[in-house]
Amino acid sequence: MTTPTIEEPQLEEAAPTGDRKVGGGLLDPEQLWQSLPAAVRKLDPRAMWRNPVMFIVEIGAVFTTVLSIVDPSVFAWIITVWLWLTVIFANLAEAVAEGRGKAQAAALRAAKQDTVAYLRDGREIPATQLKLGDVVVVEAGQVIPGDGDVIEGIASVDESAITGESAPVIRESGGDRSAVTGGTKVLSDRIVVRITQKPGESFVDRMIALVEGANRQKTPNEIALNILLAALTIIFLLSVVTLQPLAIFSKAFNAAAPDTVALDGNGVTGIVLVSLIVCLIPTTIGALLSAIGIAGMDRLVQRNVLAMSGRAVEAAGDVNTLLLDKTGTITLGNRQAAEFLPVDGVTAATLADAAQLSSLADETPEGRSVVVLAKNRFGLREWEPGLMPDTTFVPFTAQTRMSGVDLPDRQVRKGAAAAVLKWVRQNGGHPTDEVGEIVEAISGSGGTPLVVAESAAGQPARALGVIHLKDVVKAGMRQRFDEMRRMGIRTVMITGDNPRTAQAIADEAGVDDFLAEATPEDKLAYIKKEQDGGRLVAMTGDGTNDAPALAQADVGVAMNTGTSAAKEAGNMVDLDSDPTKLIEIVEIGKQLLITRGALTTFSISNDIAKYFAIIPAMFAAVYPGLDTLNVMRLHSPGSAILSAVIFNALIIVALIPLALRGVRYRPSSASALLRRNLWIYGLGGVVLPFLGIKLIDLLVQFIPGI
Repeated sequence: MTTPTIEEPQLEEAAPTGDRKVGGGLLDPEQLWQSLPAAVRKLDPRAMWRNPVMFIVEIGAVFTTVLSIVDPSVFAWIITVWLWLTVIFANLAEAVAEGRGKAQAAALRAAKQDTVAYLRDGREIPATQLKLGDVVVVEAGQVIPGDGDVIEGIASVDESAITGESAPVIRESGGDRSAVTGGTKVLSDRIVVRITQKPGESFVDRMIALVEGANRQKTPNEIALNILLAALTIIFLLSVVTLQPLAIFSKAFNAAAPDTVALDGNGVTGIVLVSLIVCLIPTTIGALLSAIGIAGMDRLVQRNVLAMSGRAVEAAGDVNTLLLDKTGTITLGNRQAAEFLPVDGVTAATLADAAQLSSLADETPEGRSVVVLAKNRFGLREWEPGLMPDTTFVPFTAQTRMSGVDLPDRQVRKGAAAAVLKWVRQNGGHPTDEVGEIVEAISGSGGTPLVVAESAAGQPARALGVIHLKDVVKAGMRQRFDEMRRMGIRTVMITGDNPRTAQAIADEAGVDDFLAEATPEDKLAYIKKEQDGGRLVAMTGDGTNDAPALAQADVGVAMNTGTSAAKEAGNMVDLDSDPTKLIEIVEIGKQLLITRGALTTFSISNDIAKYFAIIPAMFAAVYPGLDTLNVMRLHSPGSAILSAVIFNALIIVALIPLALRGVRYRPSSASALLRRNLWIYGLGGVVLPFLGIKLIDLLVQFIPGI
């Protein structure tokens, strides 16, 4: 008799908390050059008007170009060039952000090749002609022509073109592993698929559109910030427009020397006013706002998560309650043998030897873990084939709920307590109260007891002891939940276990609450209760029974291995089907909001610094009292204006890597984040312009005509 092969289970380990951070990679200078043509194409006013701040800058650049042609001067042309560069740099930030998804989009397009669909009625048609509800047959070596559900058969499928993972996955009819994606390849067997996509709306089509930014819609917060920036732009525009009448009223044009760039009534006046507008309006955040949103989506794509909208990513950053399945998310997914508990008169080594023998024919993860525990604790190796003649292995079945081995001189059984104790009685034995007490203690702690018994030749059967099976909480989960608490997020474990077992796992994992014996209706009711309290809820799911809760949740993450109903109900799909990815999604959402807030703080502080840098230098000739505010002692009004315009353009390029990579994420409270933003980006936004403008002023003062 051949002994079953036992493989040691692989335990998953989370990355150490200190090593995890949400990032997006550094900016490659070559990427800037490659994105430059796209940045120039975005100068089209039909595209620019969507960004009110930069649209005003472009209008100003056109205006100064005309004035430079009519009344040319070195100052006018330098200002004009840098205003155009400001617009191009802003477009470059967005173009680079969009370009980061080009490679993945190209790979996805390769998956979306010209595929032939073999209908069940025998017809062959191009995959592009498939309609919702068509039934196709896919055999080994063929590409699945469209998104759908397996209605017949089981097959191994290569999804590497979509997920990037080389290991094949199993897809079968029924259950939660029936969904297949167009462009993936069947490696073995044969399946029958019912198409669930509409023409041109496949999963791959949506991924391509999203990673390229083609269908990216602005989030509510992004729209609100754009409105605020537009309002500030209008205010400063009106303020600057009134400066010319004010100058005329104060007779400033008579007091100014012709070689100082002043409001003297000629073309230079218009260039100065446009420059002043560009320096005062929030161009920094206006230039980077779109890139920040696109980069947030890109960070999800890098982690194989498809977000159906930017709103979902933003909502992830505002989540208050996190609903997590126990199995596969908080625990490893399979119960593992943790301890051998012998009865009086039996040693732990004897119990381990019997448990290992009786588990050799048990191919379940629990059975394999018993063999591994016996090997690790007592050095017992699995039996080799042919070592014992006349040996019969008894495989585990759902009917008997036992596995075992029949040797020439004895029989050994291991399995569910009720099943094994019944076997003991049938073989003349009488289980002791001690076995029942151990079984009750394990059950009371949330574990699962497996009883081991033997029946020697000519002797009644007896129980040797109990194996303690327990759900193994993934390494690092408690630390991650501690991080969630520091962020103000409440974690809730969802499980079908009884409340006692659920309580034990919840205590070990460190979650804030649990929902035991959960039904689909219970999940939906819990989410609604949280939302009624003003909280945003995120959850994961993979089955059709999860669809109502996924649709109700503010952030619903469906597993790619799940059903089509689950993927349609959620607003995100995890291509790796890793339930713990939900925690990373929340972190990425938080980072998106933090980055936007940090750069907005920097932009506003940056503008305030520019007010004090250039306005006193510009108007000191008109109002000598303002010269006391010229703390940087800029060379002249012309050099002050030109230095501010140049700095205004260069700071956009300098901040592109930060906008794409994102501000480093650190779990902390909202008040701590606000203090950090004010100190780093608020203070930095004030100090950096003073230093930058002064340095540029020292250089431009040597340009003739400035």
